Amino acid sequence: MKNIILKVNGMTCSACSNGLEKFLNKKNGIINANVNLVMSNVSINYDEKILNLKKIENYISQSGFESAGIFKTVTDEKENYINKKKIIVFSLLVIILLYISMGHMIKFIDVAIINPNENPIIYSMLLLFFTILFLLFGFDILKSGYKNLIHKMPNMDTLVSIGVISSFLYSLYGMCRILNGDYYFTNNLYFESSCIVIYFVKLGRHLDSINKDKTKEAIKKFVEITPEFAVIEVDNKEKKITLDEIKKGNVLICKPGEKIAVDGEIIEGKSHLDESFITGESKPVLKQKGNKVIAGSLNYDGYLKYKAEKIGKESTISQIVKIVLESGNAKMPIATLADKISSYFVPVIIIISVITLITYLLLGFDFSSALLAFITILVIACPCSLGLATPLAIVVSEGVCIKNGILIRKGVVLEKASKINTIVFDKTGTLTYGKLKISKIYNYSNISNDKLLQIIASIESLSTHPISNAFLDYINQRKIKKLKVSNFKNVQGYGVLGNVDNHKYILCNGKYLIENSILNMYKDDEQKLLSNKNSIIYVIKDKNIIALIGVNDIIRNNAKEVIEKLNKNNIETIMLTGDNEEVANKIGEELKIQKIFSNILPVQKADVITNLKKKNKIVMMCGDGINDSPALKKSDMGVSFESATDIAIDSSDVILMKNDLSSILKLINISKETVRIIKQNLFWAFFYNILMIPIAAGVLKPMGISLNPILASIAMTLSSFIVILNSLRLRKK
Repeated sequence: MKNIILKVNGMTCSACSNGLEKFLNKKNGIINANVNLVMSNVSINYDEKILNLKKIENYISQSGFESAGIFKTVTDEKENYINKKKIIVFSLLVIILLYISMGHMIKFIDVAIINPNENPIIYSMLLLFFTILFLLFGFDILKSGYKNLIHKMPNMDTLVSIGVISSFLYSLYGMCRILNGDYYFTNNLYFESSCIVIYFVKLGRHLDSINKDKTKEAIKKFVEITPEFAVIEVDNKEKKITLDEIKKGNVLICKPGEKIAVDGEIIEGKSHLDESFITGESKPVLKQKGNKVIAGSLNYDGYLKYKAEKIGKESTISQIVKIVLESGNAKMPIATLADKISSYFVPVIIIISVITLITYLLLGFDFSSALLAFITILVIACPCSLGLATPLAIVVSEGVCIKNGILIRKGVVLEKASKINTIVFDKTGTLTYGKLKISKIYNYSNISNDKLLQIIASIESLSTHPISNAFLDYINQRKIKKLKVSNFKNVQGYGVLGNVDNHKYILCNGKYLIENSILNMYKDDEQKLLSNKNSIIYVIKDKNIIALIGVNDIIRNNAKEVIEKLNKNNIETIMLTGDNEEVANKIGEELKIQKIFSNILPVQKADVITNLKKKNKIVMMCGDGINDSPALKKSDMGVSFESATDIAIDSSDVILMKNDLSSILKLINISKETVRIIKQNLFWAFFYNILMIPIAAGVLKPMGISLNPILASIAMTLSSFIVILNSLRLRKK
């Protein structure tokens, strides 16, 4: 399976995006297609044995839209500039058109040569000329409307096209009658209605695109964060090159005030770097030899040399942008209702407009009045606001999350987080920093402490568990070399083992002793370690305990505050740990966690999550280690830190780039606000159509309230603005 994200031109409403999505998902070779209306792109998972880019783009063309190739940029400034120039030109033409069609109603600006009563032929010919210009201006709308009607996927463009063409053809017929001397039709021409409807639809789309671009600002900053050029070292000389010329292993130079060009590792120098665009942390971070650097980081005060490691699509920035785009294409459950209604909406509106036309004629109204009501319904009911209601709010929310150092991997998270009622925390590395330190050694062997810790560190160095760092730090500080280890094995939930100098060593927890019937003669020492909140590593050599080592961890600064706020919000808090019961209980009590599960194996962590879900709990799991990955996958929402293991990150739906537990509270608040805004948007979109369609049909005409196509096109544009402005409020929140 392969994934590709393509930019798609021609989508204007939810009917467009839904139609394209359904069309693509029916095609052989396409496993899954998700269309994002706001980003104007489609994310496609496909079988590369059956399809290629050319065939997929051909499918998009068949559906009535146009593929603009691989999605590279969030905004197209050139396209926006061209559209702006066109809007300015046609704004002037609209003023001239309105002057021609309505100037005779105001005596002091009336010009005889274009007065419909004095020169009806010249008047009608001028209107036709301007209408042809506007039809060319809106040709993309007419083409899209026709194609989507042919493919049985009618959309907003279909409604506009039917209305505009109906108005144009009737006016053309009237003009032919005028040329034959029947001047009755002079005051029943609707050329200007066709023009102004097209103008306001195009104007609305241009303004929509400008406002949509504002919602993408945070994502756009990621795309533009890397510099255009880099300085590479070749034969001890500096050479300026483009990013495309950089290869893995190249040595690059970054001076104060410059940006890091690609992800890499510092090989010389020391400096403070600004990584706020990734972590959300404004304070500069000190980086020196051996530390990793991220493309786009700003170098404050030092001279650095670094080796290129990740370039192009492999870079952190590229991966984040890809994740954000893919998450934006994922459907939120709340969007299902809007999508379902949209699929029926346009056909229903066409039927209602036809019924209105027939009803008017049966009631004795002239064809001109019936046609006017028919066109007005088509124009007023365009589902622009309905199409923008959900995706626009999602894009804004993702931008807010990015600014707060929260990376969303799946769009559904933005709704799901608001419903979470149970949060399960791993202990080591999540509630604590995972920076364990050796606090006490009880050595019962004839091996010196340094030698013993050298053996333990050599074995632990092959493990990814946070506990290994305590031993590695110890030997690194004392510059003790690691020993050769053979037959290493990681026994999940119990510990690790390996052979050093022809002896088998097992580094394990208390559960391993019980299950393997190993006698513990050091209960008093064990109790002393437990009473001081130590996690204990039992060192076994040749089936005998030769040492007890106590390691301590530090609770995260704001862990207690975060847990208290979650408890106050009626969100149940649970701690899972493979550590012993006494240590787990002491930490749990200090943090005021409601439930504690200790001596838990990785598989059992997943079982706890499964049992909670069986009780109808909506569960968030927060973890950072390999042993947490099954639970992260099983939960309704997996959350991990940026510093977590790769497997934990891959198993998560959300990555906290600031490694800060308070980001969970922010995520829940952003989610609740997003859902609230989406509900408001959907209410407004539905309310608008329910209210305006009867008015357009003439239900309130007896009360003197009516609409025409021109007012309908203005009202349609305003409805979209309300949804856009409401969504943008999320940025201020």
